[in-house]
Amino acid sequence: MSYFVYILASRKHGTLYVGVTNDLGRRVEDHRSGTASGFTKKYRVHMLVYAETHDDIEEAIRREKAIKEWKRAWKVQLIEKANPEWNDLTESLNR
Repeated sequence: MSYFVYILASRKHGTLYVGVTNDLGRRVEDHRSGTASGFTKKYRVHMLVYAETHDDIEEAIRREKAIKEWKRAWKVQLIEKANPEWNDLTESLNR
């Protein structure tokens, strides 16, 4: 089974949310429908801008916690290295 550490954004350089899941497509849909997190619902943080895969849940959780502790600038660098235009990556999940 794969586990995903992901970052959602409200818009380019907007509000960020970091999470972990074993079903990225479902989890993004949960955020968009407002059932996943009060934070993402309140601040409309629905664009998937970054995701990485892990084989071990403990490793994924450690990575999520580490990224959450990072300075905002480091999170932005991580996103922009993989997704310079901050495109919504949700479409790529269905391919």
